[in-house]
Amino acid sequence: MNRRKLLTTAVIALAMSAAPALAADIVIKFSHVVAPGTPKGKGADKFKELAEKYTAGKVAVEVYPNSQLYKDKEELEALQLGAVQMLAPSLAKFGPLGAKEFEAFDLPFIFPDKEALYRVTKGEVGKAMLNKLADKGITGLAYWDNGFKIMSANTPLKTPDDFLGLKMRIQSSKVLEAQMKALGAVPQVMAFSEVYQALQTGVVDGTENPPSNMFTQKMHEVQKHATISNHGYLGYAVIVNKAFWDGLPADVRGQLEKAMAEATDYANSIAQEENDKALQAMKDSGKTEFHELTDAERKAWVDALKPVYEEAAGRVGADTIQAMQKAAAGN
Repeated sequence: MNRRKLLTTAVIALAMSAAPALAADIVIKFSHVVAPGTPKGKGADKFKELAEKYTAGKVAVEVYPNSQLYKDKEELEALQLGAVQMLAPSLAKFGPLGAKEFEAFDLPFIFPDKEALYRVTKGEVGKAMLNKLADKGITGLAYWDNGFKIMSANTPLKTPDDFLGLKMRIQSSKVLEAQMKALGAVPQVMAFSEVYQALQTGVVDGTENPPSNMFTQKMHEVQKHATISNHGYLGYAVIVNKAFWDGLPADVRGQLEKAMAEATDYANSIAQEENDKALQAMKDSGKTEFHELTDAERKAWVDALKPVYEEAAGRVGADTIQAMQKAAAGN
């Protein structure tokens, strides 16, 4: 989408928000690409609830889910232009923006569990990475969790050889591209909103997602097999247009920070529950056959994906990867 189209969309969004603007001094348009029932969708709605409560109606938050305003590739530029004020893009989105350090979050098997992840996102490494967005006109507010990803396709995916030649959808990420190539698959970058139809029509053979995204987008209806690999992590950074944020009255900004902190705790607390429920619902549907990796199969995946770290080090920085691994290990 070019800048003219982005601005046209901004005008439409402004018209859509005209009525709430009459009742509130400040309007925050919060755009995201997933369904309202996902952890991110529920987190956005919780932030709206708390922000309007704590500011006593001075702020109106308008949440636009399911790519209603912008798709993956468009939303960051829209934020920088001021067409929207707030986003929660996946961490992979910041690499193309010039903050390549965020690509380390996409490395396969870098987080053995949620505790390791939180040692990064809640620690100095995570804070330093958010601070790198300032010179892009962006203020990083928080990390929101989604969960670990599973692989899906119309054929079983038990060993790296099973990926050979498959067209696998990924979000835009050099690390995820290297991951699929290391498995012998053909990576296909595609907007999240287009994935279901692409799977349904065979444009792509499979994809990777946390269970909550797979279920709410009904991908299990068009994928015969899935492997509970937990090979990669999908998380988000809640970000805001820096000029807008800095221009808020200090008291309002403080109230919004409080709302964001509580919404973050809420979103992160429900992420695992939502993914567990989604996985069980897909199993109960009987439309997708799920496979759990054996220890030997997992080792084969880990070994096959080691070259991804070598490829990423030259771009992301070996020091960044090592700092994340050290933080994740609690050292």
